[in-house]
Amino acid sequence: MTTWLSNVFRLGLKELASLAGDKVLFAFILYSFSFSVYSVATGVKTEIENASVAVVDGDHSALSSRLREAFLQPYFRPPALIDRAELDPAMDRGEWTFVLDIPPRFEADALRGLRPELQLNIDATAMTQAGVGAGYIEAIVQREAIDFLRARGDAAAVPIDAVTRAWFNPNLEGAWFHSVMAVMENITILSILLVGAAVIREREHGTIEHLLVMPVRASEIAVAKIWANGLVILVAAGLSLRFVVQGALGVPVEGSMALFLVGAAAYLFATTSLGILLATLVRSMPQFALMAIPVFLILNMLSGATSPIEGMPPVLETLIQASPTVHFVTLSQAVLFRAAGLEVVWPQLLILAGLGALFLAAALARFRTMLAQAHQ
Repeated sequence: MTTWLSNVFRLGLKELASLAGDKVLFAFILYSFSFSVYSVATGVKTEIENASVAVVDGDHSALSSRLREAFLQPYFRPPALIDRAELDPAMDRGEWTFVLDIPPRFEADALRGLRPELQLNIDATAMTQAGVGAGYIEAIVQREAIDFLRARGDAAAVPIDAVTRAWFNPNLEGAWFHSVMAVMENITILSILLVGAAVIREREHGTIEHLLVMPVRASEIAVAKIWANGLVILVAAGLSLRFVVQGALGVPVEGSMALFLVGAAAYLFATTSLGILLATLVRSMPQFALMAIPVFLILNMLSGATSPIEGMPPVLETLIQASPTVHFVTLSQAVLFRAAGLEVVWPQLLILAGLGALFLAAALARFRTMLAQAHQ
């Protein structure tokens, strides 16, 4: 056992030296956990920001003025006041994404309990802002109208007061979610890519024959590639969370960073083993890329990070439990967003370890077959 561990350690050092000498791959790792995470968090926005809005005020009352003043930055630009005759031409020219049309006698009808209607015109070519912004404006109008009526003692018109409280991300900042998810996606992609590239690089450069004449076993070669490449990604992910997510983006990490790294290590054990398995099924790097890309897409799209698992078909919901990404996303969100402890996430740790052992067994079987074919 001592000899096995010594060989695994020394072969792992060889992997680290080989990775350090690959400047392109090293730069790719650096970019993936720094600029890529930052750009995803700040460039992809699902919430409203600086949306253009105009108001047609046919009432010129205190309530209509209150509605105009409720459109605040950074969600909306200061609203422009336009005439009703300008509405259709301006929308045709795409000058405004939203135009709120307030009819005459709006305040008077509201005070009499007649439930007056407003018209919200939306330029749906701005698809994301159009869909989300309509909900924003509806909430603004309802809130301001309710506050206005209550200030005048008309509480009967609004008997129910709905209060919404968002846990863990009270301002619903998209960057808080996207940055952490970007780190997890990069862990998935790079863990498979680095290990697979290491195996194929050995074959293409002819160094696999050097290993075959050495007194080492297939398990030692495979495990060395797993721990060396996994360690590089684990360190890069930890630094990314600390300096990019927490530092540059200001995203609070509620839970234990150490517990997250333990979960990430278990996840890397599974995905790097999967990377070796995929690399043994092909003969060149282009073939590996063609096989790995669909695996990346399936693991990330069906991980539960972007859409809840509960919303998937029952058969698919059961099948994707064999994906380590599902359990890693569950663990990461619980630890980083909800400050969960080991008593909450230990099932995910055990599942990740079990899946890693299963993938490693399959990878070793294929790896031995590949070495035997290379020896012939």
